[in-house]
Amino acid sequence: MSAGLFAGLGRSWWVLVLYGVIAVLFGIFAFVWPAKTAVAMAWAFGVMALAEGILSVFALFRREVTVSRGWLALYALASIVFGLLGVIHPVATAGVLLLFVAAWLIVAGVYRIVLAIRIRKEITGEWMIALSGVLAIILGGMFVASPAAGLITVALWMGLGAIVYGVLQIMAGFRLRTLGTVL
Repeated sequence: MSAGLFAGLGRSWWVLVLYGVIAVLFGIFAFVWPAKTAVAMAWAFGVMALAEGILSVFALFRREVTVSRGWLALYALASIVFGLLGVIHPVATAGVLLLFVAAWLIVAGVYRIVLAIRIRKEITGEWMIALSGVLAIILGGMFVASPAAGLITVALWMGLGAIVYGVLQIMAGFRLRTLGTVL
């Protein structure tokens, strides 16, 4: 790499540190208020879907549309409806999204078990694929049995991920800072 690139990266160290601090703060927020975090995420998905739907409505009036106007109109309508539900009723939206994840986990678990049985003569260690399927089914079942606990669990895992990500960003930022002073 060129010295100019290193110097540029070294001068931008604070951006990574800032991202890291924001991620750590989000992670702490998720641990302190996991239910509020889940609701906030559902609300944010609603806002994004609403914006996507509105932009799709505008795209309907453009001359060069890459998909059929019928599909685009259906997509716009679905996005606006989902977006409004997410903004107006974020708790219900979060619960429904979690139930979709639960259904997907159960289907994926069954698929993995069937796959493991079918390929058992071709590979070794197929039991790990089957075990991942069983665990996916169990997790999906737990989400169905207790959606509120599932939402809180997802928020806590996201919080943990955000904290780890944030710490790594902060460390990388400070390493880049030293890189900028070396050159």
